[in-house]
Amino acid sequence: MKRQTKIIILTAGFVLFSAFLWAQNKGAEQIVLFGGTTGNVTFKHKLHQNSLGDCNLCHNLFPQTPGIVKKLKDQGKLANKKVMSQCTKCHREKINAGSKSGPVTCKGCHIK
Repeated sequence: MKRQTKIIILTAGFVLFSAFLWAQNKGAEQIVLFGGTTGNVTFKHKLHQNSLGDCNLCHNLFPQTPGIVKKLKDQGKLANKKVMSQCTKCHREKINAGSKSGPVTCKGCHIK
């Protein structure tokens, strides 16, 4: 078998395997996030995962660790309302583009 053919087969195999792994990363349906004194937030993780497509939009700030929002806040590494500002910014952009979006008010997400 020619070297070029081997490279093409290996590359195709890698691409297929990567696609398989990506498809398996479904994540949780919902996650309850620490919301401070205004109440916790039930975050529709799978909906966001399907809608955004790029996990790094959130996970570059919030590592995939249970309780990470509270941990980062307790360590002083997460500014007050940073989570809220990131979420509402994205929601407002979608609304301004004429797309369906999530809430943009505190009580739309926080439940006491």
